[in-house]
Amino acid sequence: MIHPGSSDVKPPLNPAAELHPNAAATDTPVRKASISREDLLAAALKLVGPHRSVSSLSLREVAREAGIAPNSFYRQFRDMDELAIALIDLAGRSLRQIIGHARQRAASSDRSVIRLSVETFMEQLRADDKMLHVLLREGAVGSDAFKQAVERELNYFEEELKVDLIRLAAASRAPLHEPALVSKAITRLVFTMGAAAMDLPPEKDPQLIEQISQMLRMIITGSRVLARHPGV
Repeated sequence: MIHPGSSDVKPPLNPAAELHPNAAATDTPVRKASISREDLLAAALKLVGPHRSVSSLSLREVAREAGIAPNSFYRQFRDMDELAIALIDLAGRSLRQIIGHARQRAASSDRSVIRLSVETFMEQLRADDKMLHVLLREGAVGSDAFKQAVERELNYFEEELKVDLIRLAAASRAPLHEPALVSKAITRLVFTMGAAAMDLPPEKDPQLIEQISQMLRMIITGSRVLARHPGV
């Protein structure tokens, strides 16, 4: 990531913040002499949201938001498809890091790993950086290439979660039946519920967090039972 050189910039709270630490105070973009990939990704992120997917953006919109002439776009990306896939990759990496840190914090405290992970997920759903919106929207309405990119990110989530589940199961001496399948079930459930939550008011979040947490506990409990009684 490229960071601005200004000493007034505070360190970002998460990787997504590296893209736009110096958001302009005015709504009118100023033409820039040069542009980076990070600038263009940050511009695209400003335009997406609960009801706007990356696939609906035009090159001219992104260029205008970034403050460049449309032709300057091609210095960094071949087309909007390449930008969208780069944005999906960035969103996936950032979210995996944030949620992974949440699981680590929970494991070293009295907090429930499941509960804290779900709370962190919902916080990211409402975050200003809109990283989670990218994954949820493009996985549902994007092109085949975008859906494949989202699927790849979900597979990364599942693999990292599987490693954590195996580690936690060993620490608690409560083995899981088919940890990889448990990880897949958890990931798909959370992202499906998250997609539905985008269209709901934030006031519904506590209820959703409780519902999702209970669903995940059911999955974990069922897997533990199957590990003890394979014939069930």
